[in-house]
Amino acid sequence: MAIAWGVNQLWAAVSPLTAAVVLGVVATNVLPAGTLRAARPGLQVAAKRVMRAGIVLLGLQLALGDVLHLGWRTLAFVAAVVLVTFFGTQWLGRRLGLPGRQPLLIATGFAICGASAVAAMEGVTRRPGASDDDPDPVVAVALVTLCGSLAILVLPLLRGPLGLTDPAVFGHWVGASVHDVGQVVATAGAGGATAVNGAVVVKLMRVAMLAPMVAGTAVYWRRAASTPTQAPSAEPSPTHPAPHPPLVPLFIAAFLAMIALRTTGVLPASALSAAKQLQDLLLAAGMFGLGSGVRLRELARTGPRPLALGLASWALIAGAAYIGVRVCG
Repeated sequence: MAIAWGVNQLWAAVSPLTAAVVLGVVATNVLPAGTLRAARPGLQVAAKRVMRAGIVLLGLQLALGDVLHLGWRTLAFVAAVVLVTFFGTQWLGRRLGLPGRQPLLIATGFAICGASAVAAMEGVTRRPGASDDDPDPVVAVALVTLCGSLAILVLPLLRGPLGLTDPAVFGHWVGASVHDVGQVVATAGAGGATAVNGAVVVKLMRVAMLAPMVAGTAVYWRRAASTPTQAPSAEPSPTHPAPHPPLVPLFIAAFLAMIALRTTGVLPASALSAAKQLQDLLLAAGMFGLGSGVRLRELARTGPRPLALGLASWALIAGAAYIGVRVCG
């Protein structure tokens, strides 16, 4: 994790979370096969439980007052962008013939908050007894990391041609269309402090939608699993029924509780700062764990279709966000 922070200090455009994912990928593909074997159980814990603990603390970044201050038009615009991207990406994924949960996890990562959202959704759609080497979340994380990193370079170049000279409008566009919070800050920095502040608040509004989207998917998964003719392809056979996933996973309920706690204003700035540092540490550990599951040879076997879906989803959310800021200002 120290190396990830060092990379961020040398190149501020690369967030510690992005660096942690890349380091995990490098470690598992460059080091000898037996080197990480003993660490595999710990890495799997990091990719799941430690990641979820970081997601819980992510709720402390968002106070409801910050969201309500933007007004109902902006709230509606952000919700529309998330929903269009979430369902549109899944539709495109099915048209491309992607298997299992890949369209859902890719859609979640691009629509809400990148790798953290993928990890949250993976938890409520994972079938019992599935292998820990499931490539679906790995593919989704790789795609949102790639496109989020590209956004740092591409979106500021489009600011002039798209007429987004107003820093606040540019910030809202970035916040509504870029995935990781660190990537949002790096991208919006081209517009100055006003753009960064607006981008972060809009981005955190997308983060707040993580809970209802995950809970809604859990409800659908439960109903589909109980109806064999409509069961998702990633679910086990109806002859081997699986336990129902919880309607609201515990870590999502805790995430909402952290938002409520932040909204009360009882926590001092020092406590929020310490929580932010711990959150970044936990998420970076989780990102490294996820990255360590990326075996490039196996990933290459998935073919070009996941990459095509990732690029299409990136274009979809950027386009929907652009329409939204043009309509809402």
